[in-house]
Amino acid sequence: MSYLALRFDASGDAADGWADALLEAGALSVEVTDPRAGTADETPLYGEPGEPVGGLWPVNRITALFGADVDPAAALAAAGKALQQVPPPHESSAVPDQDWVRATQAQFAPMKITERLWVVPSWCTPPDPGAINLTLDPGLAFGTGSHPTTRLCLAWLAASLRPGERVLDYGCGSGILAIAASMLGAREVVGVDVDPQAIVASGANAARNGAAATFVLPDALAPCATAGFDVVVANILANPLVLLAPALAARVRRGGRIVLSGVLEAQTDAVGAAYARWFNIAPWQGDDGWVALAGERVADSPDVR
Repeated sequence: MSYLALRFDASGDAADGWADALLEAGALSVEVTDPRAGTADETPLYGEPGEPVGGLWPVNRITALFGADVDPAAALAAAGKALQQVPPPHESSAVPDQDWVRATQAQFAPMKITERLWVVPSWCTPPDPGAINLTLDPGLAFGTGSHPTTRLCLAWLAASLRPGERVLDYGCGSGILAIAASMLGAREVVGVDVDPQAIVASGANAARNGAAATFVLPDALAPCATAGFDVVVANILANPLVLLAPALAARVRRGGRIVLSGVLEAQTDAVGAAYARWFNIAPWQGDDGWVALAGERVADSPDVR
């Protein structure tokens, strides 16, 4: 089946309205992007729970996809009528049918994390058979290794994890960090996520890699963690990390270590301050505006209540 694409630009306060109206007028999907993406003028937008929504870009590129039996110009006119606005200048183009599975797979190539650790999609041959090759395909749960926050955690594990340590991956997503920890020599690995689908996906990914890891919902964590972990890694977002500081600190034995990712450079001090009561913690590395913090729990740090 072939498709037709309609593209035009809209201001930040009008983009959402046009997107909704186009869907009502028959669009199969609508994408809103930064028209300056990939240039020096690109403006990254980030958001997370507890922070104000940053809105859209001053100028937004709207791309609506239609079936071949729909007239994009007529759909745009209908959307404009619903919004009581004049349709903006636009362009239409055909989107030829193709093997969408292969097209999607082409976006994901083997990824070198360090000299000893690669993340390799199942349809690719490992570039370095002698390295640790973690097989992972993109799926419904977060974590393919392509995002800077995940790469930072993987790099820390490859550089710093000691054989035989017990590891907790809090917010495991696809299970990539827990699986890497197991493959890098951890003695026991537990992954936790609030999303039941992530637990299922993580278990399947671990089985594919022959990795020994247990994945549970937060309420089921306590029986798995009575002795405290040597390493806790949490790749979430800054605000949840701050709120979870006491709970995560309680999971790290004295002398154990913690790794926190999902933190923007501007959020580093706030996240570090939330954990400073228990850890000697500092930025470890940065990647594309994101920072991973790492620290060791102080021997005489207070109990967590």
